[in-house]
This record gives sequence, structure tokens and C-alpha cells, in this order.
Amino acid sequence: MIKIFVYREFPLGAIAVGEKNNAISHLIFSEKEDISGILHGEYRMEETSLIKMAKKQLEEYFDGKRRDFDLPLLPEGTEFQQRVWKALLEIPYGETKSYKEIGERIGCPKGSRAVGLANNRNPISIMIPCHRVIGSNGKLVGYGGGLENKEKLLTLERMNSGK
Repeated sequence: MIKIFVYREFPLGAIAVGEKNNAISHLIFSEKEDISGILHGEYRMEETSLIKMAKKQLEEYFDGKRRDFDLPLLPEGTEFQQRVWKALLEIPYGETKSYKEIGERIGCPKGSRAVGLANNRNPISIMIPCHRVIGSNGKLVGYGGGLENKEKLLTLERMNSGK
């Protein structure tokens, strides 16, 4: 069972934070209290101590005081998706990599599209920084939270990293 709580006061709007098996399992941009269309399976609304800690770390991130998250993460996905998400965690704060570079990093140099699909399936946005992945031409492409939010996240990181 997933425990979930929706916070409304983040700069990018409402964010739902989910916990499963004592780890963060979801971070979803959500404008509505009813997230049944987003989450499949059983969940209940509960603000656990881990979810409160995630909220605090998100606040610090948005305030420019945190670059890395120190929380147990449990993204569920295929072996390929797991490899992509692990590579995303290695992209430094304030920097970007292309889908092609991620593919090369995980040993799939022609897998840009597959990397894009795995990026799109990332269940823990921001904490697993899929917003740091851009097109090979340097343009912002694809983001589940919307390109406007992707640009805001990258701008926030650039401003606070001195790059």
C-alpha cells in the first residue's frame, strides 16, 4: 500500500509525495486531491514522518539550500528504467546531459528514445532529476511536469550553483 500526501505550497504547484515500504516511491505534480487516475493500486492519504522529511527537503531545494536529497528512494520499473534512473542521479546539480549521453553512459549508445521513455516513466520527479535531461541540440524536450516547470527547475539550479 502506498501512503500519499499532497502538498500545495510549492513554487511549481501541488506536489504529491508517496511512500511505500519506508521509502519515497512517488513524487508527482498534482493539482487535485484525487490522484486515483495517476496512481494505480491501493493508496491512502497519510502524512508519515518520511513524507514530512521529503517535504522539508523539497522546501530546502526550492529555497536553494539543498542540492541533493538524502532519502530512501524506491522507484519501481524495469531493469532498463532502473539503469536510466540511476544515471540521472549522477547528473550534478545545475548541469544537464542529453538523452544520447545517458544512453552512452548506461551502455546503450543508440538508445536515446528508450532513455526518453524511461525518463518519462520516472515516478520520483525532481529527486531523481529527469529535468536535467535535454535534447542533443540543447533544447528542452519532454517533461511530465511540463516544459515550463522543467525550465524553472533548471533555472533554479543554475542560479544556486553559480553556473
